[in-house]
Amino acid sequence: MNFGLLSTAGIARKSFLPAIEATDREVTAVASRDGNRARSFAEEHSIDAHYDEYEGVFDADIDAVYVPLPNAHHARWTKRAADAGVDVLCEKPLTAAAAEAREVVDYCAERDVTLMEGFMYRYHPRTERAIELADEELEDVCSATAAFKFPLFGAPDDIRLSSELAGGSLMDVGCYAVSAVRQFLGEPDRAYAFTADSKDAGVDTELAGILEYESDASARIACGFDTQTVQRYRVEGANGWIEARDAFNPSSQPVELEYRIDGRHGVETFDPVDQYRLEIEEFVASVEAGRQPRTGGAEAIANMAVIDALSESAESDRPVEV
Repeated sequence: MNFGLLSTAGIARKSFLPAIEATDREVTAVASRDGNRARSFAEEHSIDAHYDEYEGVFDADIDAVYVPLPNAHHARWTKRAADAGVDVLCEKPLTAAAAEAREVVDYCAERDVTLMEGFMYRYHPRTERAIELADEELEDVCSATAAFKFPLFGAPDDIRLSSELAGGSLMDVGCYAVSAVRQFLGEPDRAYAFTADSKDAGVDTELAGILEYESDASARIACGFDTQTVQRYRVEGANGWIEARDAFNPSSQPVELEYRIDGRHGVETFDPVDQYRLEIEEFVASVEAGRQPRTGGAEAIANMAVIDALSESAESDRPVEV
């Protein structure tokens, strides 16, 4: 499978390209709005073709595109790829709103192209094990918490601080926390959230949210740009709990999953893996098998519906139905 890159974004350089190089796939084209940047990127990474506009990628010999553009541009370029009959691996979140996500998912389905949202943490063996333990051994799961925070010291024009580009901490890292609690508790019925904008940027730089379920279960999520790094999730049931730290984007060191279930204390250790490579392998396998990826369209819509509800609640200062 030959990939095209829509943008020379840092995540493409630091995460996607090294992951591709660990597979038998190849990046054969890259585009940037800055032609010199595209040329330099292509030369550095031995990519055959480079373009000074995103549209040019679709003239290249590609089977799929990776879309690491700002959030507000995901929908447009995913649909453009579908028009070209090219499968799409799009960075999270898939779109800026749930209604837009439904439109994009339907658009790709109508054109018979595979669409996958890039939640790489879902493909880490520890995440898979945590979900398995919760499903098979925790009883009456009633609570989940998840947090993803880091200090954003970037310039004021950082895309994550742009409301026009669908920035903010909820969209950037809070989407991981939402995704995590949904794996354990399913789809919530109501959401309530509070936000702060410490940088006066017009987007949330901190968010605290509560998700409520008709079953009386609840989830708490937190995200932000104003504190030291926090990455964790914890799920609790009547007979125990499961917890992971360094949960979403772990370092190159071994990571642990800790739990206490039915009085049994366990700590399982997982060797370092490239979860971006595992994500790419899932994408390729899904395309070849003609099946939906684990983080396909339906999952993207469901996650975005919760994000929408949290955003609306923060704006209105009241609980919102999901």
